[in-house]
Amino acid sequence: MYQTLLIIHSLVRWLVLVTLVYALVNACIGYSRKRPFTKADDAVRHWTATTAHIQLILGATLYFNSPVISAFFARFSTSIQSASTAFFGIIHALTMFVAILIITIGSALAKRQTVDRDKFRTLLIWFSIGLVLILLAIPWPFSPLANRPYVRSF
Repeated sequence: MYQTLLIIHSLVRWLVLVTLVYALVNACIGYSRKRPFTKADDAVRHWTATTAHIQLILGATLYFNSPVISAFFARFSTSIQSASTAFFGIIHALTMFVAILIITIGSALAKRQTVDRDKFRTLLIWFSIGLVLILLAIPWPFSPLANRPYVRSF
């Protein structure tokens, strides 16, 4: 089950990135062209936050069932000195949690705005911050801290 969740988590990251980029492009166009915030725009806002939440649930499930994390906390004083275990034990989990919290706050604030242009601006600001944090915390194949493949397989 753990390996299957790991693969799903790896795949869903791309869905999160695609929805975030799409939402940001949509918000940028809406803001710059001063167009009305439609039901379609609200659906983009909603589904972007929802995919991030699904990824958070998958990630939390993996975190609490991970042999890497178990070993990290069992030997914390020595594990914290390893970039890879420290990355997954603290940096990845905490940064991703904060990123999804920021996306959630941005989504909620945008939903409550009364002026359409303010909705787009709110999404631009909060979703951009969330995207930057996510991009920093993904274990890319080229990452010096912890590298993983672009897509995991069985």
